[in-house]
Amino acid sequence: MPLWPLCGTIDWLYRILPSVVHQPFKALNPANLRFTNRFDSFPPTPNQLRWHPHPLPSNEEKDFIDGFYTTAGAGDPTIRCGMAIHNYSCNKSMKNRCFYNADGDLLIVPQQGPLKIITEFGKFLVEPLEIIVIPAGIRFTVLIDGPSRGYMLEVYGTHFELPNLGPIGANGLANPRDFETSSAWFEDTEEIEYRVIGKYQGAFFESIQHFSPFNVVAWHGNYVPFKYDLRKFIVINTVSVDHCDPSIFTVLTAPSTQIGVAIADFVIFPPRWGVAENTFRPPYYHRNCMSEYMGLIIGSYEAKEGGFRPGGGSLHSMMTPHGPDFGCFEKASNDELKPQRVADGTMLGKGKKT
Repeated sequence: MPLWPLCGTIDWLYRILPSVVHQPFKALNPANLRFTNRFDSFPPTPNQLRWHPHPLPSNEEKDFIDGFYTTAGAGDPTIRCGMAIHNYSCNKSMKNRCFYNADGDLLIVPQQGPLKIITEFGKFLVEPLEIIVIPAGIRFTVLIDGPSRGYMLEVYGTHFELPNLGPIGANGLANPRDFETSSAWFEDTEEIEYRVIGKYQGAFFESIQHFSPFNVVAWHGNYVPFKYDLRKFIVINTVSVDHCDPSIFTVLTAPSTQIGVAIADFVIFPPRWGVAENTFRPPYYHRNCMSEYMGLIIGSYEAKEGGFRPGGGSLHSMMTPHGPDFGCFEKASNDELKPQRVADGTMLGKGKKT
């Protein structure tokens, strides 16, 4: 089910000054050398990978754009097909500059520190355990109260949607009513130097204008930023034996042109009950037709509690075997199979890509 109506997407924005009033774009200087959308420039590896949490800036000031860096990805924004996993690590607010991504939607997952995000459509407060999706082309700026860190999932040429619920019916997983957007908010400022940073075909550009881009006094339409509280997710899982596929935990999907196959899925493993009988309850050792990047927002992951910390990440490439560590295997093999809580105090996000 799309979050936007099937009849099309459109916005009307009522501005104090039109956004076309700006200087020509130039390549951003200095360039961000930790960002890339050119994944064919790096040798691939099928090995299982794990990253410690990226350190927060300490010796220099970095805002959201300065602290933007790439971890993994596939595809090419110039042909509008693919996705990327980015992270951010920053310690100051953006001032008199904003960002937009012409290449695709950005799904932002705060891990440490709330984000105060001003968009052309209004303001959002996005805290850890919440997510925000900012569709392609929409300008925004990020304000913070202290050192902040998190994950980003970018998709090219498609949009995030709710997954098709199939036999589940009308209710379950992420319900449409729990997604929130904003009311209009504007600032009327002139005679300032405002820098508009855009990402276009995988490169960063900058333009200068002399008024705030957040000058929309009213709007209507259906192509808008939205946020979601992951704690509202309705978990569906086996209540008899065996395992449901992890797709049962899909919050949002970015479909491809091939039916049933996604460019990327955003999946979470939230707190829940484990009740399966005659079953090894943690994830089986397995291989996938999609690559999986996992980020830990809070707590510890049952299948690998050691060495996988909040703010870190892991990557399991397509058809590479992976599964629980030895400690998890040993414990689950000898546990009494009574109903028990799983992942209390934990939230893990997973980006799956074809």
